[in-house]
Amino acid sequence: MIHLKNVTKIYKDNGVVALEDITIDIGEGEFVFIVGTSGSGKSTLIKLLIHEETATAGEIFVDNRDVIKMKRTEIPYLRRSLGMIFQDYRLLEDRTVYENVAFAMQVIEAPQQIIRRSVDNVLEIVGLGEKKNHFPSQLSGGERQRVAIARAIVNAPKLVVADEPTGNLDPDTSRDIMDIFKRINDAGTTIVMATHDKQIVDSMKKRVIEIEDGHIVRDEIKGLYEKIGKKDVVVPKIGSNNQKFGAGSVRR
Repeated sequence: MIHLKNVTKIYKDNGVVALEDITIDIGEGEFVFIVGTSGSGKSTLIKLLIHEETATAGEIFVDNRDVIKMKRTEIPYLRRSLGMIFQDYRLLEDRTVYENVAFAMQVIEAPQQIIRRSVDNVLEIVGLGEKKNHFPSQLSGGERQRVAIARAIVNAPKLVVADEPTGNLDPDTSRDIMDIFKRINDAGTTIVMATHDKQIVDSMKKRVIEIEDGHIVRDEIKGLYEKIGKKDVVVPKIGSNNQKFGAGSVRR
C-alpha cells in the first residue's frame, strides 16, 4: 500500500532537514501510528504521502502511484483516492454537516442518489445522523472531528491518513474517535496516523514507527508510545495480510 525508500526532505527556505534517508513499507489493511516529539518529522511524513510537500530525494509510492514523479494535474486525483483527516478539521463553515461530507463525493462527480445514500450511511457510522443539517459552528470539537472522519471515508478509500486527529480533544472524546478508526480498520482500510497521544497508542497496541530528528529509531508490531529498555528497533516480518515489510533506516 505504501512504500518509501531512502526518502529525504530538506526545506529549501531554511535548510532544515526534516527527514533523512528513511525507508518504510506499510501493507494493505495495517494500522500504523507515527510517533515522535514536536519537530521530529512525523507531520512532514504525512504531508509527503498526500503530496502537500515534495521529497528532496528517494522514492514514494502510495497504492502503486509514484508520488514524487506525479504531475501537478495528477495530485488532486491522488488526494481524492485517499481519506485525509487533520487536527484542525478543515471543514467548510458555510455548509452543513451533510454538505461537508457530500462535497467529497461531488468532486468526483458521483450521482446524487449515490451521494445521498452514502452520506447518510457514514453519518450514522460516526453517530451524527441526527445532526446532518447542523453547521460546524453548532458542533463540539469531537463532533467536528466526526464530520471530518465521515468526509474522509465516504468514498470508501483504501487508505486513510490522519495527522494528530485527537490533538484538540479531551480523553473521553479521543477514545470515541479511536473506536471509529478501529471499526474502519477492521473493515479493511489501511490507516496511518501521526500522533503524540500516548494513552491511545498504548491502549491500541498497533504497529508503531517512531521518528526522532528526522530518522526512524523504532519500528514495532504491537508497540507502545515509548520504547522499552535499550532495544530500539524490532524488525517486523509479516504485515496484516501476510505481506512482507522491513523496518526503516536507523540513525542514533
